[in-house]
Amino acid sequence: MQKRVITLLMVVVGISLGISLLPMAWDMAKQADNTWLNNNFTNSLIGALIFFILSLGLAKYIVSGVKKIEAALNEMSLTYLLFGSVGAIIGLIIGVIISIPMYNLNIPFVNSVLPILVMIIFGYLGFRMGTTRIDEWRKIFTPRQKKVQTENDGEVLERRAEDHFHKYKILDTSVIIDGRIYDIARSGFLEGVILIPNFVLYELQYIADSGDSLKRVRGRRGLDILNALQKEAGISVEMYDGDFEDISEVDSKLIKLAKLLDGVVVTNDYNLNKVSEFQNVPVLNINALANAVKPVVIPGETMNVMVVKAGTERQQGVAYLDDGTMVVVEDGQHYMNEHIQVVVTSALQTAAGRMIFAKPAHSGRGIDESKEDHKANEKS
Repeated sequence: MQKRVITLLMVVVGISLGISLLPMAWDMAKQADNTWLNNNFTNSLIGALIFFILSLGLAKYIVSGVKKIEAALNEMSLTYLLFGSVGAIIGLIIGVIISIPMYNLNIPFVNSVLPILVMIIFGYLGFRMGTTRIDEWRKIFTPRQKKVQTENDGEVLERRAEDHFHKYKILDTSVIIDGRIYDIARSGFLEGVILIPNFVLYELQYIADSGDSLKRVRGRRGLDILNALQKEAGISVEMYDGDFEDISEVDSKLIKLAKLLDGVVVTNDYNLNKVSEFQNVPVLNINALANAVKPVVIPGETMNVMVVKAGTERQQGVAYLDDGTMVVVEDGQHYMNEHIQVVVTSALQTAAGRMIFAKPAHSGRGIDESKEDHKANEKS
């Protein structure tokens, strides 16, 4: 179809050129008085025939060139084309105005070729001015809201719409049940909009209706966290009503949704974290954040802990800090359910969290003696 259109256009051009140029050719060939050759019908027919023959060999190249131009235009944004066209038109108008006096001169090159060059140059300059300063033109034509200026008004940094900015933070089921996301969001460390997909909400509801009492409590806790997030004034929460029916697993749906919205998955699931990283999906792990902000302990530091249970090794006791860090106390079974001073001997960082190994601060004097002193101090 495109080749036929191009052939038709070339035939029309041939007719026009035949009528306008062939009389001069007949005059040069001294056949101007030959009415059988030098007439509009014959001239148009000869011009059309010549360009029809040319179109048979040039049509495919013209079609290929048009397709390349279309592909190049499709890659350009509408704003780029709009401002470029407006700039080129303004440049051509200025070039025409400047070229008007040149037509009145009797100098051959100046009154014929130079005006065309001037219009081409000014058209190109207008196009470049329109496309290289799109933001400035947009500011000029965008109405500004009046605002009261104060002495404390500072310079506001503007973010371009084309910049990569992860706005949506997509929560998974585990991080909602965990509950710490509410405190993190309320403190202002989680920017953007918190997005709750419907399939995550359905999974929470399924857990809340479970026959297992432990799962039921966790599901209801997650629903309470969502309600608290939605009621918080400074937190923006939105629901995503869509679903991916061809995908059965919730984690896979979260990853696909994050890709579609250019969002960030928020989780404390180790496996989901690794899968998201493998698929180049940004992910925020609450456990990684908690480990990053845990207080650093060094060997020799003392702390007060309460031994709550026996350890896996003989006579070991286990205590926990306020942030949930496990403290393994050597000979801690002798101080079960008691607060004691311990000295840190080493710390171990694992994927599951941090473990601190310690021993009683007065272990050098003997276990029995130190225990008696500890009880005497408590009585006093």
